[in-house]
Amino acid sequence: MASYNGSRFIREQLRSILEQSLPVDEIIIVDDASSDCTTEIIRDFADPRIILIQNKINLGVVASFEKSLVHATGDLIFLCDQDDVWRVDKVETFYRFFMIHPKVTAAVSDANVIDQNGDQIRHSWLGPSGFRSGLIPNLIKNRYTGCAMAFRRSALEYCLPIPPRVPMHDAWIGMANQLFGDVGYIADPLFSYRRHGNNVVTGDHAPLKQMAAWRFHLSFELYRRFLKAILLP
Repeated sequence: MASYNGSRFIREQLRSILEQSLPVDEIIIVDDASSDCTTEIIRDFADPRIILIQNKINLGVVASFEKSLVHATGDLIFLCDQDDVWRVDKVETFYRFFMIHPKVTAAVSDANVIDQNGDQIRHSWLGPSGFRSGLIPNLIKNRYTGCAMAFRRSALEYCLPIPPRVPMHDAWIGMANQLFGDVGYIADPLFSYRRHGNNVVTGDHAPLKQMAAWRFHLSFELYRRFLKAILLP
């Protein structure tokens, strides 16, 4: 998890993770120089599974998530936002999915969507079409949302380091996995995806010029990473 001024919702999110039907081994939180009481709330849990790392200056969401991944030690890694709520069987459902599908290296689930008060506003984040894998479809419209993803530790070999010019960590991890691994989809809303005015990453579209630049940088970095993989022993 990368946290930043998340005091309003992070307590509920952490509770939903700590109370999973299949217990988690560790929660790596990189706080990106919050100016509110986020870190105090995290420390109040006093749970040895929570490992808090504090950035001295604000590094941004991509660099903070990369730092959390570097410190993760688990065999199955979940990306996590600070303001969602996990269904009690989220970890267990993903775990069983990976056990049943040994060739799958990353998986995505659906979610329901809630507002700032926790009221459901959509029963499905991905909608009736669900998740669509593939490089070209996701370059056109990215469907890799970090809080809906989990992946095997082996995926870090080709995902890290995250190139500084890619738009978001989740798009990069998902697309890199398309090149080197296999993606699965769990058509079940395993968490509540909270949308509110203070989301660090909003649902608004960037200007077309910026979106085109992001796609160019993402495509270029994927090409570089692919060449490196096939040319180096």
